[in-house]
Amino acid sequence: MSSTLFRTKRVEQSILDTEEPEHALRKSLSALDLTVFGVGVVIGTGIFVLTGTAAKNTAGPAVALSFVVAGVVCALAALCYAEFASTVPVAGSAYTFSYASLGEFPAWIIGWDLVLELALGTAVVAVGWSGYIHSLLDNAGWHLPEALSGRDGAHGFGFDILAAALVLVLTAILVLGMKLSARVTSVVVAIKVAVVLVVIVAGAFFIKGDNYKPFIPKAQSVEAGGNLKAPLIQLMFGWAPSNFGVMGIFTAASVVFFAFIGFDVVATAAEETRNPKRDVPRGILGSLVICTTLYVLVAVVVTGMQKYSSLSIDAPLADAFKATGHPWFAGLISFGAAIGLTTVCMILLLGQSRVFFAMSRDGLLPRFFSHVHPRFRTPYRPTILLGVVIAIVSGFTSLSELAELVNIGTLFAFIVVAIGVVILRNKRSDLPRSFRTPLVPALPIVSVLASLWLMLNLPAETWLRFAIWMAIGFAVYFFYGRTHSRLGLQQAAEAGQSAAPPSGNAS
Repeated sequence: MSSTLFRTKRVEQSILDTEEPEHALRKSLSALDLTVFGVGVVIGTGIFVLTGTAAKNTAGPAVALSFVVAGVVCALAALCYAEFASTVPVAGSAYTFSYASLGEFPAWIIGWDLVLELALGTAVVAVGWSGYIHSLLDNAGWHLPEALSGRDGAHGFGFDILAAALVLVLTAILVLGMKLSARVTSVVVAIKVAVVLVVIVAGAFFIKGDNYKPFIPKAQSVEAGGNLKAPLIQLMFGWAPSNFGVMGIFTAASVVFFAFIGFDVVATAAEETRNPKRDVPRGILGSLVICTTLYVLVAVVVTGMQKYSSLSIDAPLADAFKATGHPWFAGLISFGAAIGLTTVCMILLLGQSRVFFAMSRDGLLPRFFSHVHPRFRTPYRPTILLGVVIAIVSGFTSLSELAELVNIGTLFAFIVVAIGVVILRNKRSDLPRSFRTPLVPALPIVSVLASLWLMLNLPAETWLRFAIWMAIGFAVYFFYGRTHSRLGLQQAAEAGQSAAPPSGNAS
């Protein structure tokens, strides 16, 4: 049984599968397109919301260092992703990489994990986008009926029509083709980066040095909320839950990590890139450098404009400008956030549909979803299915408490990819690698430890929810995926042929 669980799919076979006409995606993306995708998905909720939340509750002005910590963890993982993406330029990201190195069952686990991560990420961001649009509409004097304004309206019942509509529109764009998606993303990313730069430059004129004192506030004990809301590492070692201090920087890093969610989605588009071995590493690393720089600058500016203890939770940047007597910027920031979250939703949805497509092409999910559109050459069936499901979820379900589940899923994927790089180096040293992760195995090991450290700083209840989702995944694999695996069926057929007696009459 263990031999079937850890059977690996040869890299050559993975690449060969991408050439089958009914399963082949159109190659239309460049390094610039991938970099824009990366920036488009990373610059979103985090830069407009999480900065203030983490500064006020956990790290103080040192939240800038939290972004550096989260960025370093992502950079370590990015170097591993870049090698895999240049070696195995196939849709599916960490799922495909795991299939080639660790085996089928670990690949299934990571694919199942990515489906949850990207689905929840899309829904959470769609709801956030809806909130900004509602705010802009209210400022203009336009008000939607309570029943269509989200879960807080209509006395506990409501459907967030804006969040659902956004997901459906983006689903249609993704079905129509990757190049159209790239063009839409390029325009939107240009707008939101311009807004972020205006905020940084304008805010720099209102910085007061006293607001940075103390840069690392003294640690403060807090209630653990029945223990489950305390970071797991504190429960493991019996530490009293606390905020601020040096540990507060790492706790904040595990929270603001949500701001970096999605740069790995660039790897899911490897199969649709004209020169993936060169362009995918450039897109992954380039987008990460740009985004980390912008996050750190925004964190420095907002904590310098207003004392960290006075920052608002819902709209820290906008309210910081209001506090300095410049409310006009609040409208600009809300507009930039609404624009920015549009691309975040689209690229997360793109990544999820590609992972789903890759798993169905391998038979671990129904093969019905592995066919591409005859004209647009996009995986339209999983895109439509997931788009409709996420639209319904984002319309009806409150997902704010599940954002940390997205974090743990991504960090888990980082760990698997880092381990996979080491294994594939040893098993297939003959494979051509246009990009090589430096300092193997030292750097991947550090990447594993760094990701694990941030995971341990997440609440215990997040680990419990993650374990439940993984248990469901185990059941799906053993009841369906294992018996329908294309690789497994192929190996069984080959074994049957080799065991069959030779044809012809005996002499």
